[in-house]
Amino acid sequence: MANKAYKFRIYPNSRQRVLFARTFGCVRFIYNKMLSDKIKYYEETKQKLDNTPAQYKKEFGWLKEVDSLALANAQMNLQKAYNNFFRSPKTGFPKFKSKHSNRNSYTTNNQKGSVSIGNGCIKLPKIGLVKLKQHRQVPSGYKLKSVTISQTPSGKYFASVLFEYENQVQEQGLHSFLGLDFSMHGLYKDSNGNEPAYPGYYRSAEKKLKRGQRKLSLMQKDSKNRNKQRIKVARLHEKVANQRKDFLHKQSRQIVDAYDCICIENLDMKAMSQCLNFGKSVSDNGWGMFVTFLQYKLEETGKKLVKIEKFFASSQICNVCGYKNTATKNLSIRAWDCPECGTHHDRDVNAAINIRNEGMRIINA
Repeated sequence: MANKAYKFRIYPNSRQRVLFARTFGCVRFIYNKMLSDKIKYYEETKQKLDNTPAQYKKEFGWLKEVDSLALANAQMNLQKAYNNFFRSPKTGFPKFKSKHSNRNSYTTNNQKGSVSIGNGCIKLPKIGLVKLKQHRQVPSGYKLKSVTISQTPSGKYFASVLFEYENQVQEQGLHSFLGLDFSMHGLYKDSNGNEPAYPGYYRSAEKKLKRGQRKLSLMQKDSKNRNKQRIKVARLHEKVANQRKDFLHKQSRQIVDAYDCICIENLDMKAMSQCLNFGKSVSDNGWGMFVTFLQYKLEETGKKLVKIEKFFASSQICNVCGYKNTATKNLSIRAWDCPECGTHHDRDVNAAINIRNEGMRIINA
């Protein structure tokens, strides 16, 4: 069995928006209250506290007004984060959820048809039928498991519906290979010498974003005008994110349809995005998101994504004769001639070819 999520935009009426806000608030409250009690209990006894939302409903009667499964999922998320910290402190201790966050969400499960989709609506516990824009049909064999309701900073509502289905994908024979070398400004260069014309959406909108954020910073906190300006800035960020996601989806689909196996370097994008020299470019092109899209699209069609170790010297090795040119460690060298065979190399194309060849070697090993 496998899982797949579909994200739909929903349009709650005024009453339903109030109910959503109440549920978001209760989920945040129960998460923070349980975390606070866990911390206090551990400080006193050095033992873990196994608390549940049901323990608090007698003291806080208004918790009974919202979906109990939303509270139960908040407990599960907290318990998972709490246990992960004790297993590996590097993951960080769970943080309290802020009341002033403009991004809210909760998850509820489908029990005996409590969640369903039909006739342009989604049925939710305690909320009722909410208008839904269903941009794609769900296959008949899919079983609805849960739904996550989220509100973006710009005020839009979405339902991410998780389905379970039988995974009957058969692995295909790997005949065509493509190597991709990450490029900070153009997303990637492939082993055929092609490079997508990545528009750089954040760079294009940067001036407008700066102007909007500067105006927002000068406004009085908690004022109505400040909230209006906050929504304007949030919509600008949302537009950039949507443009980037749309481009990456289309680009990954073209590649997956054309090739059986894609070979890439296994890069630490989080560390690269924190670099002062090129962190903004790394964040703008969304390579990590692109790899995620490639991976699930390839898996759905029985194809493969091969990740090469990041210490593989793809930029230094001549793909013709194998000579290793350590001078190319200098990132300013964008082209070079091989001293052994005389081949002229474009740095990124040569790296992409080496990545493809290494991926083929791993597959055939």
